[in-house]
Amino acid sequence: IMAEGAGEEQRLAELLAAGRRLWEEVENGAEPSTGAPAVQEKVRQGLDALQRAAAMLAQLDLFSENEELEEIASADLKYLLLPALLGAMTLKQVDLSRRLEHLESARAHFWRFLKLCRSYGLGNFHLPPATASASGEEDAGSPSPKGPAAAQPSLVAMAMSRQAKIERHNQKKELENRLASMRASVESGQADEEQIREFYILQIQKWIHTSLEEMESIDQEMVLLRSRGAAKLPSAAAHGAPRQARTPLKPFILTRNSAQAKVFGAGYPSLPTMTVDDWYEQQGRQGALCGQSAPQRAPGLVEEELQKQQQQQEKQEEEEEEEALQKARSWDDWKDTHPRGYGNRHNMG
Repeated sequence: IMAEGAGEEQRLAELLAAGRRLWEEVENGAEPSTGAPAVQEKVRQGLDALQRAAAMLAQLDLFSENEELEEIASADLKYLLLPALLGAMTLKQVDLSRRLEHLESARAHFWRFLKLCRSYGLGNFHLPPATASASGEEDAGSPSPKGPAAAQPSLVAMAMSRQAKIERHNQKKELENRLASMRASVESGQADEEQIREFYILQIQKWIHTSLEEMESIDQEMVLLRSRGAAKLPSAAAHGAPRQARTPLKPFILTRNSAQAKVFGAGYPSLPTMTVDDWYEQQGRQGALCGQSAPQRAPGLVEEELQKQQQQQEKQEEEEEEEALQKARSWDDWKDTHPRGYGNRHNMG
């Protein structure tokens, strides 16, 4: 049984080392894009190794929230990093259709890591809410004061948040420098147990800063993705309604009255002519004009307009007849006083 347990721990150490090596290759690789097929294959392999290691770690039950940090063996401290590495590797996936799912999964991994570190007293930090929506609900539930008096506290909070980020960044850089100076002796096997323990604790503290930064970025990205998805719903519903097919209109000449229709329709090649009222009636019968029917008019107004149009047409016809009659009379008078051939002096000496 002891040999089997030792074999499982050896396998667990190998899986953790493989997953961490693949993450470092993806993080510090020479590929210009994380979406390259070779990079995504490393991400897939790294996730597989880390997930298998997490399953084995859960079976071995190496950690408990009821024990103290001193009770954990120095060689086992490195396994505390498993949730953080899983979260970091999950973020390296580039499938946009599942981006929100990946963000939620990565955030859950980071939160479990921070909760475990908090229970062991590793680092002095505020544990974020378990879900991204919880922090949003808390902010939405607390009424915020309005007016000029509310501006000063918000500026103070922003300044404090910025100062905390700067301090966190400086602490992370200091931890990275200390880790770089100790890495060679630990990896070569020359370091004693106390140095190995300090090395792993420094790694955990560095990943605490990384996890807090990643969770903050994840929360901001999730807000944008959810708002974008909510904005697409009304447009998708609007586009889902089928548009009514319209009959294509044939070209024609639109006139104000029937007299203009007779004039404009006399050319060659002639186009169909139509008055405004005829056009409205036709569109109303066909259900055009954006689904609106022809304008409804009172019966009395229609009769009055028709009478006015008829009177104008009759008056115009009378004027045209009178003008033609005057031209004919003037031509007859001119012929009476001017004999045939008058004014034609062509071929005359």
